[in-house]
Amino acid sequence: MQRERVSDNVYWFQSEVYAQVTAGAITGPQWAVVIDTLAMPEETIEMRSYIEEQLGVPVRYVINTHYHADHCWGNCFFPGATVIAHKLCREMIEKHGQLSLENAKKQNPVFKQVKLVLPHMTFGEGTLSLRVGKKTLVMQPAPGHSKDGIMILIEEDRVLFAGDSFMSLPYFVDGNPDELSTTIKKIGKMGLENIVQGHGDIILRGEIEEATRENLAYLTAVRKAVRSAAKKREPLEALAEISIESCGKSRVNLGGLAEELHKRNLMYLYRHAAEENEIVV
Repeated sequence: MQRERVSDNVYWFQSEVYAQVTAGAITGPQWAVVIDTLAMPEETIEMRSYIEEQLGVPVRYVINTHYHADHCWGNCFFPGATVIAHKLCREMIEKHGQLSLENAKKQNPVFKQVKLVLPHMTFGEGTLSLRVGKKTLVMQPAPGHSKDGIMILIEEDRVLFAGDSFMSLPYFVDGNPDELSTTIKKIGKMGLENIVQGHGDIILRGEIEEATRENLAYLTAVRKAVRSAAKKREPLEALAEISIESCGKSRVNLGGLAEELHKRNLMYLYRHAAEENEIVV
């Protein structure tokens, strides 16, 4: 696990095991808030140990940016902490989480120690604020990657924990590409110092404009490419020829997972186009 201090009392953690997934911590004089948990139990436990032993404060709150396993299955390793999320996040964990966890336990014994912990405190529209020491955390909806997504702004530092609404490769198979575009545009106009992506490295102030432009361009390019492929005589063959590079991104992103996510994005768009036009997939 990698870690870095982003600003005073604000910390970033990144998995070295799975897809460069990230988490964060904001510390006050008496307690800390964790934003997301890491994919593997041992890394989440290592993060908790660092906060408690090196930074010297217990974790009182855990914020889940969305319901996907690599961001919330570690809730159970913060006993006694209050978990905060969007109301849809609680509903999705409750609906899908147990079956997903049972399947994961069959495939990998490291998950045997994981137990689902549902968010205790939720919100829907608008924002929810939390004060930690001298920091104000403002939570707000950020749909697109998934419908329950939220992002957390550290107001005083202009640091945004974006969850998976901002990644080095936009991914919308469990969400909506139009909503994701809207969220990315909103992020680009927030006047930020740093963006902590849900996966990948921290984006610095001087990189934000270009990163925003690249992500929006990718979303435009994949939709255009899929519409073109759907009109071909052999649409699935045409779909397979749409490379990630032709849409403006690199396959080496996210520890090499980007190409697979790109293919899933393409198939998602094609299936939706097929439904609208009654094409047989």
